[in-house]
Amino acid sequence: MDSSRQTLSFLKRRFAEIGIQPNAKHGQNFLIDLNVLDFIVRSADVGPGDFVLEIGTGTASLTARLAQRATRVLSVEIDETLSQLASEELAAFDNVQLLQQDVLRNKNNFHANVLEAIQQNVQQPGVEQFKLVANLPYNVATAIVSNLLLTEHVPVSMTVMIQKELADRIVAEPSTKDYGSLSVWVQSQAIPLVLRELPPDIFWPRPKVHSSILQIVFSPDKRSLISDLKFFHDFVRTIFLHRRKFLRGSLLSSFKHELDKPTVDAVMAALSLKSDARAEQLTTPQLLELSNAVQAAIANRH
Repeated sequence: MDSSRQTLSFLKRRFAEIGIQPNAKHGQNFLIDLNVLDFIVRSADVGPGDFVLEIGTGTASLTARLAQRATRVLSVEIDETLSQLASEELAAFDNVQLLQQDVLRNKNNFHANVLEAIQQNVQQPGVEQFKLVANLPYNVATAIVSNLLLTEHVPVSMTVMIQKELADRIVAEPSTKDYGSLSVWVQSQAIPLVLRELPPDIFWPRPKVHSSILQIVFSPDKRSLISDLKFFHDFVRTIFLHRRKFLRGSLLSSFKHELDKPTVDAVMAALSLKSDARAEQLTTPQLLELSNAVQAAIANRH
């Protein structure tokens, strides 16, 4: 199978030959518009010196394009049959490492094997930077983007095909319906931009939702402002559990064992936050400032 020819009729025939069907449980939707694949690779600006992580190898159509340009490619595929098919397609490339397994240990953590493989690849001679380029399985896209920003090796960029609804959440502004913990978490460390929105008919099988190509460019300067990544990550998730609740009430219920009412009131007053403020109204810098203040207040009480 020539992976550059991933058309609908070609995929259907090849799948019939090996007796498999796309697996909905694994979020398998295959791109059948080759121009979109080329657009993803161009947008990611993949070239010599790049180590690229791909999640969801599929039939290796995108993998082959990445391998032709990058110094190293690590591609992870959960489906054993597809992984075997991809290994045959990529046999000519000596710069590709295939892992057949789930990329996640659980929804909050990458699998140790994947983290170890990333570590090994970033240390390879000739590797200058790390990028994520993928048509992400929609059922794990949120976990992948969120968790990568907690890891030791953060990609300089993530260029990914994801569900449009998820892309909208990531780029959302304060006081909008899509703005939430994921918006804040990504925007606190990176600059996200929707490059293109796409209809369902570019996939086989056709999903029920529209898709977006999203690029997230990591900003070390932004990340340096976060004193404790894990605390801020947990803080933002907690504070948005009841997004329309008054912020004062959210802080008191979320940190009832660590902070009393006078302390919460003092923190909010110090940051000029009114008693009727809500988390969904605060900008990312304001939430980071609040997180740091809460953490400091907790530390002062112990």
